[in-house]
Amino acid sequence: MFTANQDYLKLPGSYLFSTVAKKTGAFTQAHPEARIIRMGIGDVTKPLPPAVIEALHKAVDEMASAETFRGYAPDLGYAFLREAMAKHDFQDRGCQIEADEIFISDGAKSDSANIQEIFAGESRIAVCDPVYPVYVDSNVMAGRTGTYDPAAGTWSDVIYMPCTMENGFAPDLPSETPDLIYLCFPNNPTGAVITKAALQEWVDYANKVGAVILFDAAYEAYIKDPQVPHSIYECEGARTCAIELRSFSKNAGFTGLRLGATVIPKDLKDKKGQALHPLWARRHGTKYNGAPYIVQRAGEACYSPEGRAQIQAMVGDYMKNASFIRQSLADMGYQAFGGQDSPYIWLRTPGDMTSWEFFDFLLEKAWVVGTPGSGFGPSGEHYFRLTAFGSYESSVEAMERIRRI
Repeated sequence: MFTANQDYLKLPGSYLFSTVAKKTGAFTQAHPEARIIRMGIGDVTKPLPPAVIEALHKAVDEMASAETFRGYAPDLGYAFLREAMAKHDFQDRGCQIEADEIFISDGAKSDSANIQEIFAGESRIAVCDPVYPVYVDSNVMAGRTGTYDPAAGTWSDVIYMPCTMENGFAPDLPSETPDLIYLCFPNNPTGAVITKAALQEWVDYANKVGAVILFDAAYEAYIKDPQVPHSIYECEGARTCAIELRSFSKNAGFTGLRLGATVIPKDLKDKKGQALHPLWARRHGTKYNGAPYIVQRAGEACYSPEGRAQIQAMVGDYMKNASFIRQSLADMGYQAFGGQDSPYIWLRTPGDMTSWEFFDFLLEKAWVVGTPGSGFGPSGEHYFRLTAFGSYESSVEAMERIRRI
């Protein structure tokens, strides 16, 4: 008789956002009169930019003609999208990234989970704490995280790098040497950012110890501070130590379309001199059939003058929400962080209230849903994440409800 992969059974409970959804659903069923304001999951609410809609319609029309019909996409993705990304996301910022170093996918979430497949099973990972759960959970599923300590909320073979109020929610270099280092800036969940000089220290460290940085740039469109880099490849030496994950979900509203990319420079090699680019190309070609042609054309439209202006306006609206939420919480006496170069606001729970207790408190008293910080890791306890992806009106209403309790 077959045996299921027991590594999956090591995962504690259910996925964080599934638990949030279940608790919210149960409350809604018990209180049908409740008008819930959802500020938990990082899902956009604004419609797709007009330039994207136009590109989708045009691409669909092409699929109706034998002369312009498209089937399977090229393994790396269509050249028109990879070239647009290479120019606007990297080369225009002085980064030496070529189109054939960009692999188009259906989103950064799947890539961040799947990328660990090209590394040896004994590779040891280091993560920011709190951390986006997919980074750790996907490595648990691969059997490289050791045993779980439910009291501490940690895995024995994972190096946790605390991100706290004391260090500005940016990790210090680890005292133990990792093989893989997961970094996400602007950060999910804390909304923290780091300067180019600070990121350069990580690049220098990774090159020194022979580690690979997995840099999640999903929220780079929200950066306003000129001292904060939009790509790790703005740092000298990053081509030999870093993989970057890109997403269209939060900047262009593609959470329903699904489109992302992973960048692996051809200079990046393991300790034995094996280039990682062909390994990911082999994995990509074997296990993935490519993002749809119509979606890749929609992605290309994001780089047109019209598309860029429309995306900038959409991001500006979300950041207006973020600024309002952070300031409102501060005015109420909460310690609030993020919301300046990020759509996430990270706040300290009042008193000794745990993050799940605060979740229940907000849900029951204000009909507002957020995300408990402890779900992101041990250092997330006594913190709470709110997102700015709703309307301005709902953001105002949510803050007023919280103010009244």
